[in-house]
Amino acid sequence: MRQNEYLYKKKCLTTKTLTAVAVFFLCSLMAVKGVAQTGGQTVDALVEMGFENVGWTEDADERVYVLQNSAYRLQGVGIGKAVDVIQEMGLPEDKPCRVIVMDNYVPQISLYYHPIKGDTVSTAERRDWNVSYELQGSWKKVRKVKKKNRSLFKVDIVVYPDLSLQNLVITQVYTVLFNLDPTIEVSLWKGAKLNAQVIIPIYNEYGPSYGQVRQGYIGLTQQVRLPYNTFLTAAIGSFNNSRWGGDLSAVHYFKDERFSVEGRIGYTGRSRFVNWRWKVSPLKRLTWTLGGGFYWPKYNTQFKLKVEQYLLSEKGVRFEMTRNFRYTSIGFYAMKVQHAGNKGYNGGFRFQVNLPPYKYKRRGYIPRILPSRSFGLAYNAGNERYYGKSYSATLGNTIAQENSLNPYFIKSELLNF
Repeated sequence: MRQNEYLYKKKCLTTKTLTAVAVFFLCSLMAVKGVAQTGGQTVDALVEMGFENVGWTEDADERVYVLQNSAYRLQGVGIGKAVDVIQEMGLPEDKPCRVIVMDNYVPQISLYYHPIKGDTVSTAERRDWNVSYELQGSWKKVRKVKKKNRSLFKVDIVVYPDLSLQNLVITQVYTVLFNLDPTIEVSLWKGAKLNAQVIIPIYNEYGPSYGQVRQGYIGLTQQVRLPYNTFLTAAIGSFNNSRWGGDLSAVHYFKDERFSVEGRIGYTGRSRFVNWRWKVSPLKRLTWTLGGGFYWPKYNTQFKLKVEQYLLSEKGVRFEMTRNFRYTSIGFYAMKVQHAGNKGYNGGFRFQVNLPPYKYKRRGYIPRILPSRSFGLAYNAGNERYYGKSYSATLGNTIAQENSLNPYFIKSELLNF
């Protein structure tokens, strides 16, 4: 009798234990499935909005999202929209969340949210995200995760408006040159982009050589991110200001991310288009730049001081100040250059305006046709025509785009809009 009672109790205990284990296993499985659904659904929502290279991963320490804004003209607006979706879909409980923002598959900045234990506010807000160049170890976790809506090999046909004015004719206030420069831009491998541009004169008062349809930027650019918040960009091909050759530039952001140093070196020759023939001279001009910068977050203003060597081997010092707004960037510059007029002194201002449409969506691999991100002018107050001249090796290298992914600027966009 006692033996039967013992066997019965043992059987009951065994059944209860198995039931408890099964319930625990199912609850754990449902929790993991719920997390996976939340992360996967968030990725799908971001892809539906037009973001590219979207992926996610999660471990015991944090959840990490990665994305590239290809849907909104303004980076601050696009990143803000992405943060809103990630918050609405649900953040992980009792662990941080990081969002890594890429440009052409190269990680640029990250947004980091860390929940505070005992916080009475149950939902995160835009102001709770810290924006920085720092990626910590999060990039290693997510870099090999399969991305949805990849940008590789997708084509954009971008039309760049180009307006130039000069005051050299006594009988005319300004002579005008206006071009439209359609450009094919193709994302190749990670960080690489192929550009092929044609310059089409629309209105020309500069002379016969400016009236021909001719090549613009034609070449390959490659950007890589090095350790310690250092970005390296290489370019080969045909540049603006009638130059061709190779160019290498680098910028490093310090731990205090308001401060940075930059350097650049180029080896180029002259590139001309005469009588429908493209003529180039040997590579023999060495240009270089070495300088530092400071970003003033309160006013979203960038200051730079640089020592440079220009196209005629003359050297000079250049100071720049640029204030960034949501739709515009306005800047001033001052120079002291060897051999130039006005005892070498010159200066002026620059401005860039971001062009509409401010939202656009790509349909698969069908090429998009859209205007350039921004349009602007530079004013040369000293009217110096020969000395202190350089070139730009990459398309879109404007004061509006230079700080479009600056962490302080992105943070201000999250707070103010």
